[in-house]
Amino acid sequence: MHSPRTLFGIPPSVASRAWLRRGDLAVFRLLAHGNWPGTEPVLPRLSRSADHGVLWFGVAAGLAALGGGARARRAALRGVASLAVASTGVNTLGKRAVRRERPLLDAVPVVRRLERQPFTTSFPSGHAASAAAFATGVALESRGWGAVVAPLALSVAASRVYTGVHYPSDVLAGAALGVGAALALRGVFPTRARFPAPGRAPGRAPALPDGRGLVVVANEQSGTAVATASLVRAALPGAEVVECAPDDLGAELERAAGRGRALGVCGGDGTVNGAAAVAHAHGVPLAVFPGGTMNHFAHDLGIETVDDVRSALAAGDAVRVDIGRFRPGAPHEPDGPEAPDEPAAYGYFLNAFSLGVYPELVRTREYWAPRIGAWPAGLLAAWRALRADRPLEVEVEGRRRPLWLLFVGNGLFQRVGPAPGRRHGLADGLLDVRVVHAGRAPGLRLLAAAVAGPLTRSPVHAAQRRRRVRISGLAPGTPFAYDGEVGYARGELTVDKLPEALTVYCPSSKR
Repeated sequence: MHSPRTLFGIPPSVASRAWLRRGDLAVFRLLAHGNWPGTEPVLPRLSRSADHGVLWFGVAAGLAALGGGARARRAALRGVASLAVASTGVNTLGKRAVRRERPLLDAVPVVRRLERQPFTTSFPSGHAASAAAFATGVALESRGWGAVVAPLALSVAASRVYTGVHYPSDVLAGAALGVGAALALRGVFPTRARFPAPGRAPGRAPALPDGRGLVVVANEQSGTAVATASLVRAALPGAEVVECAPDDLGAELERAAGRGRALGVCGGDGTVNGAAAVAHAHGVPLAVFPGGTMNHFAHDLGIETVDDVRSALAAGDAVRVDIGRFRPGAPHEPDGPEAPDEPAAYGYFLNAFSLGVYPELVRTREYWAPRIGAWPAGLLAAWRALRADRPLEVEVEGRRRPLWLLFVGNGLFQRVGPAPGRRHGLADGLLDVRVVHAGRAPGLRLLAAAVAGPLTRSPVHAAQRRRRVRISGLAPGTPFAYDGEVGYARGELTVDKLPEALTVYCPSSKR
């Protein structure tokens, strides 16, 4: 009599695997003999186009260029990153662990077969893993774009069985691994939706339901500002929208703040910076329409679309935020009398102020962007900045030190994966100060500092929360960066904050 732990003398595990193989082969042959109307000219080509991820890189480029906003660009980036993780895992571990041979092509019609047959093992399907990883990564950032990409990913996965290069179980396993890779990446680099919105102090602003009383100034050379300005006109027919060149931006902002009940701005962080200074000086609320490349300040407010701003204007919902500021010479006492020349003496920042490699990166990027495009210029600038060969000599709070980077954030930044991302609060009264000490291999030191996160000390990196920072010993003409713009120091700088100095429209649902 056989043991209850065997089936006809065969261990259950062996019997189960044999049953699964037979079922897999039966489904493969059923699909091979089946009639798939209209697919013969499409699926083989689609399968070939996905070789080495070429199809998905093209889709990502299209999303980034034509997707219409930062969310689409983030979705494209996360999709490509998820694909890279899935592809690496499948090709280095999965296929080596299970050396399954490819299906025999006897049952597959010749018209369906690929011109070049793959030579790697069959399990799991790398194409299905890449397709599922890319689609899942895109969906984690944008459900709308994920729904657009999903049918394409399903078609690529199906094409692998259709062309006879994979069994159905290969494709299912690959797709599961791809989804898992995208979710695992989210655990390291969380999406924006996984973080609670930063705390914000409620403010008071006039309700402008159709935009009447709002004057919006759009920087026509900033990212998607021109296209966004068209959306503003359609959403807020009562608003006045002015498009201008960067050289005329300051004058247009001043005129707009003088004749409107609220000032609107459409552009990137540098454009928003200029508008914030004008709105603060005139005491009017600011409406921010994201139309630049990064839009850090708008995203920290929770604003990603024109409709977000429209709903805030309709209800008069607003928040108060801190303004960071810097000036040469001795610090100004917040409770003391204002100097007559203060508006001209101070510079302002909403996001961050920095010295060291980052200003050089910005300066290089701005030089090359008109010649080779924004994204290639950014990559070139980062490569050159990470190869820096001479640290900055500077005295911080009376202590002289060589450093690669001094970062001063307007508010404490929280972790988004290994790098700082969103802020805990936009009105916390604090500066997030981080220093990357000089030494060999600046690129490795900067990476180590990013991984270390805020409020840590190491031989490479130091971080503190402060209300004021004094910087001296700077060589004349030393570049500094603030909100993506570049300025030049004259020997000494003081960086501090104006607490809750700016009122910005923000829908109550985003608080």
